[in-house]
Amino acid sequence: MATPGPVHEALAELELVDHHCHGAVTAGLAPEEFASLLTEGGAWPGVSPFDTPAGVAVRRHCAPLLDLPRHAPPADYAARRAELGPQEVNRRFLRAAGAGVFLVDTGYAPHPLTTPAELAEASGAAAFEVVRLEQVAEAVAAGGVEPGEYAARFRAAAEDAVRRPGVVAVKSVAAYRTGFALDPLRPADSEVTEAARRWLADGGRLTDPVLVRHLLWTAVDLGLPLQLHTGFGDADLRLHHADPALLTDWLRLTSGTVPVLLLHCWPYHRQAAYLAAVFEQVYLDVGLALHHTGPARCRAVLEEALEITPFRKLLYSSDAYGVAEFHHLGALCFRQGLAGLLQARVDADELSLPDALRIAAWTGRDNALRLYGPPVSDPARDPSGRPTRKV
Repeated sequence: MATPGPVHEALAELELVDHHCHGAVTAGLAPEEFASLLTEGGAWPGVSPFDTPAGVAVRRHCAPLLDLPRHAPPADYAARRAELGPQEVNRRFLRAAGAGVFLVDTGYAPHPLTTPAELAEASGAAAFEVVRLEQVAEAVAAGGVEPGEYAARFRAAAEDAVRRPGVVAVKSVAAYRTGFALDPLRPADSEVTEAARRWLADGGRLTDPVLVRHLLWTAVDLGLPLQLHTGFGDADLRLHHADPALLTDWLRLTSGTVPVLLLHCWPYHRQAAYLAAVFEQVYLDVGLALHHTGPARCRAVLEEALEITPFRKLLYSSDAYGVAEFHHLGALCFRQGLAGLLQARVDADELSLPDALRIAAWTGRDNALRLYGPPVSDPARDPSGRPTRKV
C-alpha cells in the first residue's frame, strides 16, 4: 500500500467534476427503502443491503458525516438519517463530495429527486443537465405521431431539449433496451417509418433495434457529447449485451463526430480502455463500480482501467442515484484509489511527481472541462451555488 504523499494531498483538495450522476431523493425514506437503494438489485428477504461492499462502506465512511461512530449499526444509521431529514442529509453528503460541477441525468426518476438547480443549491456547486434521449422519444410517441412523421418529430424534440438552459450532453440507455450488437449503419427513412409503425401500434418502452439505431445517429447529429451506459447495471440489463466492444463498427463510422463517453464499464473496463486507446472520440469512466467496490477495491478497478487508457481519456463520475451518500462515497473512492495507484508509481520511479499531479487533475476535473466546455468550466456562481451562466 502506497504511503500517503503529495498525490493524496492534491486529490484531497481537487474540486472534482462529476460528469455523470443523478439527483438525490428529496422525500423521507423508511429504513427498508433506504437500504434497497444501496444495491442495484434491491433488498431480498434474509439478505441485508448493508451486508455488501457498498453497505459496509456507507457505515464506515458516511456514518461520521451523520455524527455517528464509524461502522454504526444499520438501525442506528437509518434512524439518524430519518432524524436529520432528507434536506440536511443531502446537504452534508453533497458538500462533502467536494465537486465543483455535477452533470445530472434527469431521465430516470422513480423517486422524487433533486433537480439540477436543487442539487446545485444543496451542494454549493454548479449543476448541469444531461438529456436522456429515450425519454424524449417516448414522450413523442405518447403525444401522438404518425409513423411517417416520427423521425422528424423526434429530431425536433431532441433539438428543443438540448436547447434548454443548462443542457451540456445527451445520453442513451441502448445497453438496457437492445444491447450494443446492433447494425452499425444509419437506418434508412423507410426502415425508421416501418419500425415506428410497429412501436406505435404496440406501445411501451423504446426497444426496437431500428429506432435505437436511429436514436444513436440522431445523437451524433445533435453535436453534443454522447454518454452511453455500458457494463454494470440493475436487473433490467443483460450484461453480456452491454459490452462496449460490441460498438466497434459503429465507432468506426462515427469517428470524427462527437465525443462518446462510455459510462461505468465494469466488468468491461478493459474493453472500454482498448476502445479509448484506438478511437479518438472515445472516453470512459468506472463510476458505478467505485462505490459498489468501495475503498477496499476501487483502486484495483482504476488500475485495470488505466492499464492502457490514455491519461486524457479517463473521467470521474459517481453515477450516484437516490442516496446522496453515493455522491460522497464515489468521490472518496476515486480520490483514495487514484491517489494510491499514482503515488505508488511515483514511489517506484515509474512516474515523476509532476506527471502524477497532472494525471490526477486531468482525470478528476480537466478532461471533463475540456470535453463539455463552457459553461461547465465557468467558475462564476451566485451565493447559492447555482451557475450564473448557462447555455
